Amino acid sequence: MDVERSSLCNCVVNFLLEENYLLSAFELLHELLDDGRDDQAIRLKDFFADPSHFPPDQISRFNSLRVADPQSLLEDKEALEEKLAISDYELRLAQEDILKLKAEVQKKTEATADELNGTNTDASANDGPDIQQRKRVTSSDLGHLKDHERRDLNCAVKEYLLLAGYRLTAMTFYEEVTDQNLDVWQNSSACVTDALRHYYYQYLSSTTEAAEDMAFSSDLEKIAMLRENESLVKESDNLKNEIQSLLKRKSLADVQVMALTKSLEALQKDVKDKETLIQDLKQSLESQRKELNDCRAEITSLKMHIEGARSGRTLLASEDANMQASSVQNYEEEITLLQKEIDRLKGMTSIATESLESTKHITGTEDEDKDVTVEKIDEVGEEASSVSMPPGSLGDSLLLANQSSDATSDITEKLEDSSFSETNDNGVNEKAEDVPKFNGKPPPEDNGLLLNSDSLGGESNSEKMGLETIQILSDALPKIVPYVLINHREELLPLIMCAIERHPDSTTRDSLTHTLFNLIKRPDEQQRRIIMDACVTLSKNVGEMRTETELLPQCWEQINHTYEERRLLVAQSCGELAEFVRPEIRDSLILSIVQQLIEDSAMVVREAAAHNLALLLPLFPNMDKYFKVEEMMFQLVCDPSRVVVETSLKELVPALVKWGNKLDHILRVLLSYILSSAQRCPPLSGVEDSVESHLRVLGERERWNLDVLLRLLTELLPFVHQKAIETCPFHSVSDSGGTLFSTSVLELYAGGRVEWPAFEWLHVDCFPNLIQLASLLPQKEDTIRNRITKFLLAVSERFGDNYLADIMLPVFLVAVGDNADLKCFPLAIQSRIRGLRPKTVVAERLATMCVLPLLLAGVLGSPGKHEYLTEYLRNLLLQSTFQEDQPAKHNAEIYNSVRFLCTSEEHHTMIFNILWEMVVSSNINMKISAAKLLKVIVPYIDAKIASTHVLPALVTLGSDQNLSVKYASIEAFGSVAQHFKNDMIVEKIRIQMDAFLEDGSHEATIAVVRALIFQLTATPLPSSNVTRRRERANAFCESIRALDATDLPPSSVRDFLLPAIQNLLKDYDALDPAHKEALEIIMKERSGGTFDAISKVMGAHLGLPSSVSSFFGEGGLLGKKETGDLPAPPLAPSPAPSPVESPKPIVPQAPVEDTRFRRIMRGGFTDILRGKAKNSDETPPTE
Repeated sequence: MDVERSSLCNCVVNFLLEENYLLSAFELLHELLDDGRDDQAIRLKDFFADPSHFPPDQISRFNSLRVADPQSLLEDKEALEEKLAISDYELRLAQEDILKLKAEVQKKTEATADELNGTNTDASANDGPDIQQRKRVTSSDLGHLKDHERRDLNCAVKEYLLLAGYRLTAMTFYEEVTDQNLDVWQNSSACVTDALRHYYYQYLSSTTEAAEDMAFSSDLEKIAMLRENESLVKESDNLKNEIQSLLKRKSLADVQVMALTKSLEALQKDVKDKETLIQDLKQSLESQRKELNDCRAEITSLKMHIEGARSGRTLLASEDANMQASSVQNYEEEITLLQKEIDRLKGMTSIATESLESTKHITGTEDEDKDVTVEKIDEVGEEASSVSMPPGSLGDSLLLANQSSDATSDITEKLEDSSFSETNDNGVNEKAEDVPKFNGKPPPEDNGLLLNSDSLGGESNSEKMGLETIQILSDALPKIVPYVLINHREELLPLIMCAIERHPDSTTRDSLTHTLFNLIKRPDEQQRRIIMDACVTLSKNVGEMRTETELLPQCWEQINHTYEERRLLVAQSCGELAEFVRPEIRDSLILSIVQQLIEDSAMVVREAAAHNLALLLPLFPNMDKYFKVEEMMFQLVCDPSRVVVETSLKELVPALVKWGNKLDHILRVLLSYILSSAQRCPPLSGVEDSVESHLRVLGERERWNLDVLLRLLTELLPFVHQKAIETCPFHSVSDSGGTLFSTSVLELYAGGRVEWPAFEWLHVDCFPNLIQLASLLPQKEDTIRNRITKFLLAVSERFGDNYLADIMLPVFLVAVGDNADLKCFPLAIQSRIRGLRPKTVVAERLATMCVLPLLLAGVLGSPGKHEYLTEYLRNLLLQSTFQEDQPAKHNAEIYNSVRFLCTSEEHHTMIFNILWEMVVSSNINMKISAAKLLKVIVPYIDAKIASTHVLPALVTLGSDQNLSVKYASIEAFGSVAQHFKNDMIVEKIRIQMDAFLEDGSHEATIAVVRALIFQLTATPLPSSNVTRRRERANAFCESIRALDATDLPPSSVRDFLLPAIQNLLKDYDALDPAHKEALEIIMKERSGGTFDAISKVMGAHLGLPSSVSSFFGEGGLLGKKETGDLPAPPLAPSPAPSPVESPKPIVPQAPVEDTRFRRIMRGGFTDILRGKAKNSDETPPTE
């Protein structure tokens, strides 16, 4: 098999080399080497290594060519993977063939062993030397190939390459054979299956030399088969050993399977038993629940009975107390009479007979008094019995009267006894004093008797009366409520609560609870508070079960009510009733109600949901719903209502942090939300690798989300600070200044021996993410940039100056491309901080544009870094300008950073000190930079600073001898004129503009136009005065037509001329038809497109609003003038002046002739600037 395969391969090699199919031969060489068939690749290697065929210089030139691109490498990789899969498949097929051949080889081994040994000996002894000398029959021995022979051989070689698995060689062969379609083989005698192999056998059978070669090949094949047989025998032995070991393992596995099966059956049986037990337990639980509910209902009824009995008992006790009080009063009156009688008897003791008579007389009197006393007590009893009282109390009152009568009789008897005793006065007085004390407090035996009679006689009647009263109240309340004024319905709450609490029927209670929640159609805040207090009191009294089954369903019914006041009542109930339900209800039903209220359309409802969710969190039994609550918190924080956001930040966020204790997760999700909010916005430009392609156009929603999320980050900063302190690993270090993050602590942290993740979060995660966010914000997003600045200032204030100097400042210095000392960072973190440095030109511009403002205002803007900020800004603005051969980089971005720094008033003095150094400098570039800086910071200053700092600096620059400095100051004057209407400021600008126009320079005139024309045309129109509007429009139209005749650069046309025309075309009524047509023609010629397209271009490029505030006074620039100071009527149109070429800016221009354009400029702008604004109600003089 191998000999035949080698022979066929040699034939193919010879054919490819003879026919000069070099690419196919080269590919075949590599595939033979990949297959490990080096002996068959010897000729190909010799051929391609021959310098005569392939000169070294040509090969070196080819090697220097460009290497393959990644796409081709990827395709090659895929092809190799496909080839590897095919090879694996063929390997499996070969292994199967080997197993099939083992049996056949084993049978032939014994029969052919001797013959093979003899043949092998003869062949090795006799024919060995002739192996290398055999002649190879090539196609050249038979003459040149004919066309049909070449076509047949090409198809045969193609078929062989495919069958042998040399796919790459076959593909290359397809490409090299260009004059034949190898997929179509014409029918001929040479067209057979496996053609090359048939050709080979035909050649062997046709010649003697070929027969000898065939015999020799068969001998070699037999030798190879013998060797293969030996190897197969060894492999068979190894396989037998493996089979035996596998059988042993199988038996062990079977034993284990049996054991596992038995254990599985036992477990299944246990599971079934447990399931049965669970079912039984569930049934018993249900029955116990039913019994519990019945017990609770019975307890409720018993409570009602007890309350009724207590009320009846209280009534009786009060009546008894009244009776006792009246009886005691009668006792005291009788005792007073008796004392008087005793005093009278004291003087009648001289004669015994008289004493006896007097004694009889006293006895008779006492008997009469006794009768009188009994009569009075009987009258009291009759009066008490005539009073209306509940059933059962009459007997008690009579009993009390009898007891009082008995007590009075006892007292009378004692007094009689004392009257017969012949003792001294003191003894009589002591007896008399004891009587009122005894009568003032009845004996305890009487009280016990009274209570017993109450409990026996009034309990059943009181209970029956209480139930009847509750029933009557429950039936009457639904009928009474509609006829009570809304503002007074809250007075019915005690009755409704009493009926709900005490009524035994659940259906009636549900109806009354519905009435309670619907008592007022649209309750205000005070009414909601009263209703809510009533619900809380009711929940305390009725318990958890009735709160869950009666109150909460009413909440759920009100959640989709039309009126927001009713939904607001539901939100309030969720937080206040949660305390009175079971814990598992709080994080299921009540949380679901709150979650639905968060989606409510009313702002007040969402605010109440946030407030009550904060109250609800501490009552949750576990942390199972934490991530759901966290998601709700972020939803509320990003709410479009500012009130909801404020409530969420102040109440819900602290409650969530304290309850969940997952600050790390909140911070990680927060940073992700912040970045994703900006990253999903479209880029500012679609041009790749430009600065604008990295910036994002924020929508209103994304801008709001970023603002509130950054506020949330600021609110979480105290928790981050507290956690950093609590997890500080350096407990032995104390700072005398009272700040934990001292230099010694930072030095220990820089050692990197311990981890401090809570401290590292700011400079490892937070600051890099904020820098990445800032790099996505365009220059106009000052709101978001201010929010980041406030957060950075809060960090420096809370963590201290050491943290600011050693941690914050190095991070942002590296981020803007400056050098910084990272000694206070561990080595593992230093590499990450260095990774913030910009690496490309675009990244450097982005860092200067977006990160530098944060460095200046947020890091160096801290009170402790004022001197460092001054020095850094001075170096930034001055030092680079001094180097004339190396101009300052990214000047526009640096100006924008200074502009952003000016948004804080505390930095104005420092900035103007540096600007004045630039104004008085001798460096021209520095003066020009000062003028540009003054222009950009004008909108952020007030009139006082403008008059005391800006205008003197601009006048100094406008008086400079250098024309570039002078022209640069004109645009700054225009910016001042746009933002201030103070008379003194206007006068200074007018004088300076006249000086510029008197100069006569074309550049000065163009600079004045650039500074003022667009702003002048954008001022508000005097709507009430049509004449003034027309004069104003005519003056501007004449100026624009004159400007159109000049040679304006494209930037001036785009930035100033076209916007001015757009502003004039807005007031169609004030335009003359001829002027309107002329302006439209100029617009079309200069823009080269439609009005809409140029409008979009102007808006996108300039970023200017459609209207600008009035410059000088309330009436506008062309408002009402003083009498006699009216502008002259417009002159008749004259031929346009010829275009004037722009001279070089360095050479000063000589005064030119007073052309019509110059007269228009001086007559128009000077009069406009010279005019003073008047009140809008002033009427113009008649023409």
